[in-house]
Amino acid sequence: MRSMSQFGNDLYTGKLSVPFVPRRRLWFIVAIVLVIGSALGLLVKPPQFSIEFTGGSQFTVSGLEQPDQLVATDAVRTVVPDATTKVTTIGGTAIRVQTDQMSADDTLAVSAALATAYDVPTEEVTTSFIGPTWGQDVTRQSLWGLAIFLALTFLILAIYFRTWKMSAAAILGLVDVLVITVGVYAFAGFEISPAAVIGFLTILGYSLYDTTVVFDKIRENTTEDGLTTGRTFGESVNLAVNQTLVRSINTSVVAVLPVAAILFIGALWLGADTLSDISLSITVGIIVAAYSTLFVAAPLYSLFREGEPQLRERDERVRAARELAAVDS
Repeated sequence: MRSMSQFGNDLYTGKLSVPFVPRRRLWFIVAIVLVIGSALGLLVKPPQFSIEFTGGSQFTVSGLEQPDQLVATDAVRTVVPDATTKVTTIGGTAIRVQTDQMSADDTLAVSAALATAYDVPTEEVTTSFIGPTWGQDVTRQSLWGLAIFLALTFLILAIYFRTWKMSAAAILGLVDVLVITVGVYAFAGFEISPAAVIGFLTILGYSLYDTTVVFDKIRENTTEDGLTTGRTFGESVNLAVNQTLVRSINTSVVAVLPVAAILFIGALWLGADTLSDISLSITVGIIVAAYSTLFVAAPLYSLFREGEPQLRERDERVRAARELAAVDS
């Protein structure tokens, strides 16, 4: 059985090769299915936005020994029967209740009803209000942040790699990561909050870093294409991806383990729900980013460039020399 070091050495020398580029049609079909499935999932089960985006009233009841969520729902509806409520347990000793926008009188009445229902002093019930205008500002700024990030990414990669085709492949890979991550996020029933948006931007940055490392190796390999290497352009791209495969796996595992621990131990086991939104987006995003770089972005770049006349002619000379060598042998 190969050791990890031997496995990595075989990938680097080309003795062992994963067909990222030769089977790109299969990987593209898988990527399209995942993206379409995520998009359809968003239509069937639209993502829920937190109170920071939608606006509303929020009540927090602290100092509870048994934070029963049903008690909070019933207490709110005794004051506002048609109120839409979302109740969350925080740390096992507190309850957070989010509702539609309420008037000042209803807010005071709900606060008193919660204190009575949980048998705690009124000082243990804190209230806050977020207006719809503030929520719209948060939404607009988040979208602007995403648009600026993608625009700067395209520009910087085009300058660094001196070709827009690498930028286009990288951007499509980032969009793939974003759509699939948001789809998983909505399917899991988690709210999209400002913390989740920060998580999305974080994993886009991680994906960009991973893609840049792989593309840098691709640029190094493809500058040596031709008869001297005996490789076509696509083969050089595939070799570069294989040479960076172990690094991508190790980086992803090291990055995802602590975040996954926060998600599964802190959020799901200990009930620290304030960490769940950002930890889920980063956990899923890191995994999807590693997949997207290897199976989407790199094969896309090869596809974009193989049709160039100069590269096509060089690849034909390589194949002709290879066939001639086979005949002579």
